[in-house]
Amino acid sequence: MIINRLLKVALVILSVAFIILEVLKVDLYNDWASALLLLLLTYLYRRSIDLKTKKRPYFLYFLIAFTISEILSLSSNYILLVTETVNYDYYLGNFFYMLAYVFLILRCMLTMKFKAIVKQFPVTLIILAVLGVFCVTLITETAQTKLETPEYITEFLYNIIVMTLLSVALISYMDKGDNKSMLFLIGSMFIFFSEMIQLAYYYVADMTHLAAIYSVFLVLAFVFYYLQSSLKHQRQTDFNFLDSKMEV
Repeated sequence: MIINRLLKVALVILSVAFIILEVLKVDLYNDWASALLLLLLTYLYRRSIDLKTKKRPYFLYFLIAFTISEILSLSSNYILLVTETVNYDYYLGNFFYMLAYVFLILRCMLTMKFKAIVKQFPVTLIILAVLGVFCVTLITETAQTKLETPEYITEFLYNIIVMTLLSVALISYMDKGDNKSMLFLIGSMFIFFSEMIQLAYYYVADMTHLAAIYSVFLVLAFVFYYLQSSLKHQRQTDFNFLDSKMEV
């Protein structure tokens, strides 16, 4: 449809503008670009699905929650929800980001059979759990000196959710091995690296190339998430070559 094509062109233009403005540190216009980008993407996805056939459209909920957080970031340029002790903009924004990722986790977990996965990948699950705890602790510790206790707890919880999203996406791909789960895993990887680089950019080193990298990764994450949203999981055929017989 013409409207969908125009929306996609507008999304490409806004994505490029978002990356450039992020690198140039033009915060106000960058916030406008990101908010419009998410609004148009949410509208495009809403146009492409039939809610009657989707009992739990978690990907739509993800887009809505992420969009709300971006709108809150934009509104903070005009109205500050800050007191002498609490920055409500910070906590509200992070809450909706975390809620958005939780919706993605739920969307992925609903298609998983946990008993079968535990039996099939017991060692992998243990390794992922250990690596997850190690990575979250190490990453959050890098910003500890610049954070108050409530902010540190928020960042720690935020990183746990992002790490959980990546782990669940990996397990889903190992379980299904189809194109939809692969695209979802790639999108989750870009989200993970974008969030970690963004943490380093804000709390460790204010470098221009870091801003460019995490912005590009974030845009790519949404590209892959949107691509997988139009696909369905496919059953994989098991080929048992041991049962085949060779003719002599």
